[in-house]
Amino acid sequence: MTDPTTITLSADDWQAFLAGLYDRDDRLDLRVPGETYSRKEAVDEYVLSAHAEALQSAMVDGDLWGTLEDIDETAGSEEEAWDKIRAFYLDRGCVLVRVTGPDIHPDEPEEWIFAAGLARRLGLLGA
Repeated sequence: MTDPTTITLSADDWQAFLAGLYDRDDRLDLRVPGETYSRKEAVDEYVLSAHAEALQSAMVDGDLWGTLEDIDETAGSEEEAWDKIRAFYLDRGCVLVRVTGPDIHPDEPEEWIFAAGLARRLGLLGA
């Protein structure tokens, strides 16, 4: 049985996910087929990062140490810091999205943590 708090997407699926979103007035939502959206409403990793609870990404600086401080934790390494951050948010019902593929460097995993409500609204979780 898979862990309902972890979603694994290929790099292609991740890009398709981003392309299916828009950001308007600081609200992230799904694009509706047939509707027109301004180029300013496009979502990339940088836009998405403003809506994530925490992230570890080669594309975007997730401020690992600042996030660790925010949750009143300390760590001796980046790996330990991310483990504590991930556990903190998953224990509070958040969802981990892991992006995999040949373009993802093993030393720089692509993991994003979202509130469950946001993940559901964006189609990452069932309704």
